[in-house]
Order: sequence, then C-alpha cells, then structure tokens
Amino acid sequence: MEAVTIERLLEDRRQQFELTVIGGRAGVKKRILNAEIHRPGLALSGYTDRYPHQRTQVLGETEMTYLNSLRPEDRRPVLESLYRLGLPLVVITKNLPAPAEMEALADQYETPLLNTRLSTTEFITRLSVYLDVRFAPSTQIHGTLVDVYGVGLLYTGKSGIGKSEVALDLIERGHRLVADDVVRILRRAPQVIIGSAGEHLGHHMEIRGVGIINVEKLFGIRAVRLQKRIEVEVRLELWRGDAEYERLGLEDKVTTILGAEIPLVTIPLSPGKNITVISEVIAMNHMLKVYGVHTPREFSRALSEEMMRRSLSAGYLESDTE
Repeated sequence: MEAVTIERLLEDRRQQFELTVIGGRAGVKKRILNAEIHRPGLALSGYTDRYPHQRTQVLGETEMTYLNSLRPEDRRPVLESLYRLGLPLVVITKNLPAPAEMEALADQYETPLLNTRLSTTEFITRLSVYLDVRFAPSTQIHGTLVDVYGVGLLYTGKSGIGKSEVALDLIERGHRLVADDVVRILRRAPQVIIGSAGEHLGHHMEIRGVGIINVEKLFGIRAVRLQKRIEVEVRLELWRGDAEYERLGLEDKVTTILGAEIPLVTIPLSPGKNITVISEVIAMNHMLKVYGVHTPREFSRALSEEMMRRSLSAGYLESDTE
C-alpha cells in the first residue's frame, strides 16, 4: 500500500474537499497513519489520557467556539499539550478562522493545519470514504473480471488458458468488462472485495494472434465498467481424465482473497464446451443462491423424500393381495 501523506491528500482532493493550508506547511510530507478521524472535544479541556493523537483531528464549530472562549494565555498551553504529542494533521471546518496561537504551534511542530469550507459532517464523510479506500487491504492478481448479469465473475487460470477469449465472447453477448490480465482488488468490508483495472491497462485486452484491443472503443461505453464487486471465482483448467469434478454441487467450494471468502467454481475445458453459456448459468445460479434457492440441495431433499415415500408404500402393500 502506497503511503498516504498530507501532500498526496491535497493533490488528490484539494478541490473536492475545498482545502486550504493555513499553517504547518513544512510538514505536508507527513504520513497520515490510519483511516480514523477524531474530534478532540475532551482533550481540549486538558484531559489527554487515552487521547488518540495518531488520528486525523477535525475541529468543528463546537471545538472552535470553546477555544475562542479561552484567554490567549490559557489557550496556548491547551493546544500545545496536543501538538506536543505529534498530531499528523489538523483540519478546521466551516472556514472558521484559527487562533493565532494555533497557527504558530502548527508551524513550530510542523503539523499541517488545514481549513475547509465544508460542514463538519460533510467533510468527515468525504474524508472517511477517501481514507477507507487508501487504507483498504489490496492486492493484484492475474485474471479477468467481467460483470455477467450483475454478478462479478473473476476468471483465473494459467496464462493462455482462454480467460480473455471467454471475456470477449461475453462482451459480444452484452456483458461488461471490468479488467483483463491484471485485476486490482480492494477489500472494502470483511466479506466484500472490489475489483478494478490496473492503472496502465485500463479496458485494453490482449487477444493472442490479434494483439491489443480497446474494448471501450470497439464495443462502446456500455461494454465496460470501472469497478465491480467480485462474487464468484471461475477457475479454468484443462480437462484431466484422472481428476474429479463437481457433478452435483451439494457442497459449495470457496476460495479466500484478502481474507474474504467467495464461491469457487472450477470449469474443466474440453473441445466443444461453451464456456460463455456456462458463465451465464454460473452468474444466474449464484443469484438464486443469494435469494435462498439452492437447487442441488432441493433436488437431493426431494429425491430423498420420494425414496422414503416409495419405501413406506412398498412395506404397506407387499402383503396386500387386493
């Protein structure tokens, strides 16, 4: 994960967050240490035990009104007790002016002091989303991600197995490409992983024998999307006669990516097999399971009930000569 600095924050979101640097410019290369945000209410009264000083500090109208109510000779010691702990960043919302002591301490301790025109709630909401993404666990894997009927199918398998060709056929049938060859994955929640294209490849695709193609320009904007939740991994492998493949589907197989478990479907490839149609069935079957319909288990239960009925009927009728 790339380091998140105040300088990077300003480069990425200065306009969106309406940020202005009003102090501590020498510390803009400081790192933001985590995605947590804190409003230092109790700490401003002098109680700093268990104070989370490593978080981004946001001061709204309540905090600033309290600080402005203090005499300058009382205000500086309170603020210095916080700055001395090594704050990474301080932001004042609603474009409220900072006391002179605050700007001086920001310069002295090289702690960036920013001002935003946004309300406190709005700023914290926007900053939380940005930091959650920047600090989310991430990885890159070799594969192809396609949105099929709203389900994110991640195709994996050895190089040259045909992942891109399957994706191309799906695009031709109206489905949407997210990423080919390199899939960047972020974990946004304990069981939610989001896939997107790498920075350099975008929506380009390599087709062996043809070369690099631009899917967006060839098929239109509706053929691509920027990101998609990965819901099923489809593992492609060559057919092996000695291997055992799932026939009934009673037990769901799973794989783990960044700590999140998702269903795993292994498809053996052989001449004549229509992987595109199978992919559409995988997507629709996954949605049925999401809605609580597990066809193999229902079939197995119905079959067991039928066998039980026949067994009971046979026992009842075996001596009946009518």
